[in-house]
Amino acid sequence: MNESTWQKRFLQRYGAWAVVTGASDGIGEQFARELAAAGVNLVLVARRAPRLEELANDLASAHQVQARVLAVDLAEARGRDAIMNMTRQLDVGLLVAAAGFGGSGLLVNADLQDEIRMIEVNCIAVLDLVRRMGQRLAARGRGGIVLMSSLVGFQGTPYAANYAATKAYVQSLAEGLHVEMRPLGVDVLASAPGPVTSGFAARANMSMGKAPDPKTVARATLRALGHRTTVRPGVLSKLLGYSLSALPRFGRVQIMKLVMGGMTKHHPRGLAAASARAVMTETDADVASRHH
Repeated sequence: MNESTWQKRFLQRYGAWAVVTGASDGIGEQFARELAAAGVNLVLVARRAPRLEELANDLASAHQVQARVLAVDLAEARGRDAIMNMTRQLDVGLLVAAAGFGGSGLLVNADLQDEIRMIEVNCIAVLDLVRRMGQRLAARGRGGIVLMSSLVGFQGTPYAANYAATKAYVQSLAEGLHVEMRPLGVDVLASAPGPVTSGFAARANMSMGKAPDPKTVARATLRALGHRTTVRPGVLSKLLGYSLSALPRFGRVQIMKLVMGGMTKHHPRGLAAASARAVMTETDADVASRHH
């Protein structure tokens, strides 16, 4: 299918509006760019208003679409309420939940409030938006939901234990909703990339190697929507995912220990290394440029 044909079909199925969380950078930004190129109007959600305004103006100018900005914190219920209120009169056909929150290092060195906030953003906010937006899409009779899972969500992952656990939740949620929502006309997809080349690597002191870029992840994900339950964007993600799937769960955990150990080899491992734990404290696409 050529690009113009795909864009036309996508617009017919999911247009005219999409909500993209984590839109200020990284994967979320690339989702916004891909959707705008397909002619979909956008509600761009993140915490950094100036960056969202800049992106909205860019997309409106380049693709003649409407782009509205909402600077909110998804960890707070009022932020999620604001999304529902802003979109109440819009024909939203797609939710892309690209915002997230991650970190790396020993959990015992982590700040408890950071870890709780990670659950609030990665799990509670996703659940809230999926439920409420899903009700609208079901009433509409067609639409789509994209949730950002991860390679680390298929087994326990040392040095990213809580983050991996939140992604396991997202993966399981997407798989169940894929079946629940299909008879209602709503496509649900989990996107499960491995390491992604983005701002998270530098902030979390992690070496990503030959990882896919956010554009590759966004393009592959949108093209899989409506056709699959889970997509693994990028060659590296597929290679790691399929290689791990042949192992028992305990073996996968041990492999992920080696993988994450290599990516965080500069982190001190002792209990006195609390200040060295790399953590992201952003709920938008500062976070969407995370290690997936």
